[in-house]
Amino acid sequence: MAGLSDARPKGLLRRLYDVCMEWLESPYGIYVLFVIAFAESSFFPLPPDVFLIALCMGLPKKSFKYAAVCAVGSTLGGAFGYGLGLWAMESIGQPIVNWYGLSDKYTQVQDLYQKYDALAIFAAGFTPLPYKLFTITAGAFHIDFVKFLGVSLLSRSARFFLVAACLFFFGAPVKRYIDKYFNILSIVFLVLLIAGFVVVKYLL
Repeated sequence: MAGLSDARPKGLLRRLYDVCMEWLESPYGIYVLFVIAFAESSFFPLPPDVFLIALCMGLPKKSFKYAAVCAVGSTLGGAFGYGLGLWAMESIGQPIVNWYGLSDKYTQVQDLYQKYDALAIFAAGFTPLPYKLFTITAGAFHIDFVKFLGVSLLSRSARFFLVAACLFFFGAPVKRYIDKYFNILSIVFLVLLIAGFVVVKYLL
């Protein structure tokens, strides 16, 4: 009977988690984290948090190192997204925004920049709001690049280091909790991610 439970098909996120743990045992895990963090800031839909959590769970003592890699990768990816908006908005940036169904929020994001300036970037970098939308539009609206880069690094670092701190100080209990309630936590995480898009699409 025990073997039957092992034969059940795993959910997509659970399989992703298992793949992350396999990568953790290879010398390439940290590079994969960097690439995903970079890509997610401009076009890739999968957030790096899942990978960060998996790596930190495997080696809690390296949690802050992983968070730093994630923060730097995400910030550089944000700079790449900024470049897309600045130099290739019509050919690349706009299709990405359209693909996420946020084309009608283009001017609203501009209004956010005008009203809240750096706070808009910080909110997108720290919360489940779609950060890629803000990085691309920041370039399109010619937001001060130095300020954009600094606030992006601050907000992304705050987000990823918060995750790392939880796993560094409470690694074993958190790992047991995630293993036990992985499916529920996956749903919660997806709900938060989708909520970020909903807030931008319908409430701005």
